[in-house]
Amino acid sequence: MHGCSLQKQVSVMSMNLSAKLDELQRGDRQLETTVALCEIRTQLQELTKSVESCQSEVSEVKRDMVAIKHELDTVQQVKEEIEELREYVDRLGEQSHRRKLRLLEQGLTFFLSYAILAAVLGMLQFGYNTGVINAPEVNIENFMKDVYKSRYGEDIQDDSVKLLYSLAVSIFAIGGMLGGFCGGMIANRFGRKGGLLLNNLLGIVGAVLMGCTKLSQLYEFLFLGRFIIGVNCGLNTSLVPMYISEIAPLNLRGGLGTVNQLAVTVGLLLSQVLGIEQILGTDEGWPVLLGLAVCPPILQLVLLPWCPESPRYLLITRQWEEEARRALRRLRASNQVEEDIEEMRAEERAQQAEATISMMELICSPTLRSPLIIGVVMQLSQQLSGINAVFYYSTLLFISSGLTEESAKFATIGIGAIMVGMTLVSIPLMDRTGRRTLHLYGLGGMFIFSIFITISFLIKEFFGYVQEMIDWMSYLSVVSVLSFVVFFAVGPGSIPWMITAELFSQGPRPAAMSIAVLINWMANFLVGIGFPTMKNSLENYTFLPFSAFLAVFWIFTYKKVPETKNKTFEEILALFRHGNGRGSLRDSRLYGSMEETSVSKETDVSGMVESDQKL
Repeated sequence: MHGCSLQKQVSVMSMNLSAKLDELQRGDRQLETTVALCEIRTQLQELTKSVESCQSEVSEVKRDMVAIKHELDTVQQVKEEIEELREYVDRLGEQSHRRKLRLLEQGLTFFLSYAILAAVLGMLQFGYNTGVINAPEVNIENFMKDVYKSRYGEDIQDDSVKLLYSLAVSIFAIGGMLGGFCGGMIANRFGRKGGLLLNNLLGIVGAVLMGCTKLSQLYEFLFLGRFIIGVNCGLNTSLVPMYISEIAPLNLRGGLGTVNQLAVTVGLLLSQVLGIEQILGTDEGWPVLLGLAVCPPILQLVLLPWCPESPRYLLITRQWEEEARRALRRLRASNQVEEDIEEMRAEERAQQAEATISMMELICSPTLRSPLIIGVVMQLSQQLSGINAVFYYSTLLFISSGLTEESAKFATIGIGAIMVGMTLVSIPLMDRTGRRTLHLYGLGGMFIFSIFITISFLIKEFFGYVQEMIDWMSYLSVVSVLSFVVFFAVGPGSIPWMITAELFSQGPRPAAMSIAVLINWMANFLVGIGFPTMKNSLENYTFLPFSAFLAVFWIFTYKKVPETKNKTFEEILALFRHGNGRGSLRDSRLYGSMEETSVSKETDVSGMVESDQKL
């Protein structure tokens, strides 16, 4: 544009000069030569200024071109950096995939089996003490009556005896709440293995007190022993799943996690079998039955010292890499443990900002709130499903369904046997089918058969005058209860213990386990206390509230619970990071600088591309 105006100026001046020269040559108008030359000089000066202005504009254009070239070079450099970053991310992804494939190839070794066997004795203790108090109910009440009469010289009222017995049952759950709540603190302070070893001392003290109840003629020993053994079992339900999930290989974590529930069901079955009248369910035998709870902690004190501490605890929490490597070599029976170490390092990097966090920090963290809610609801789905009502009052349920008392007791033992069998079946399914799928199957089946249990009660009431109908309904009731237990063993029995430990990385895991276990024991306590009252109020409709809970838990699991099968702790953590757009400052600190760099580079590139397009 400036070039065109300059050309016009030069053309006009040239024409003016030519006209002036022509006039000078013709001399038509007798113009003074001096005046003409002055005009020519003036026009030449204007021409000079125009040329200088043109040169200045040309210099500015050159500077603009140099700046554009510099920007283009910068754009090219950023493009190369982005390409390098993309290649680096691809390489990291390939390495992570190869590492995960190698982790999935790991198998079950002798020493890993030994460590798991030693650890799950704590869950066997939990199962045994949950069921052991039910069978000798009449014998314990008779003992309390005798002690009261010898002390005060008068008979105790039946209601007061029932209240004392209920206290002996429920104080176990109160101790469990306390133990579960302290589990995270113990795990961080003494380690997973160290915490289990110390916890055995509580188990021994509690069992000895219960065993000496009749000998000392003090039923207070029974209450104190049950409370201490409850604390012991509460700690076990927090520490054992945590330890097993941290030592198990990626591809076996689900199946080995199910061993927790297997130990619980074996303990329940053992207490039921030993509690029958033909063995220890007598006035002389019940103190021995309760005192046998001393065996699991003593056995664990003998076996567990030979097991290694959790490698994740050693590496991530304590920063003892060499000890972690040594533990992994023993557990994997191989010197090639780099994949495990790198997987732990990846988890450590992913949760560096979390460190070891408190329960309040866990509750307040937006990113961790979602897995915490899932963990809590999964624990509630176990306890509020109605299974404890079946465990605690199974004999009464079978009798009310029409079975004789003797048949009802053996049907109750059948419940324990079915639990063991189905838990064994679910071990290989856990890593093949997946946690979420099995939990949905389990909750769905329990929902259906809880309805059948209610239907069997109603038909028995409305068609009680027809003997054939009573017989048929008795069988339907027993089959429904047993099927209810089968589906519990498939999913809700084992998955909540395992998935809570899987949903969290090393930093928040102990606090999360403490909260989840506390909720589990609280629900256990409430069901144990509230079921008799609910049964008296609702009568034949007793299982309908549990049916409603099961429906709610099924919907929640379908909508909210992720599948954790064959996923590393790092990948599970990433699911919730990506699922929560807000995140917290401490959770996002690790990724902040990388994201800011990426955003700034993208902004620079977009700006330079726009400049390039304008040019």
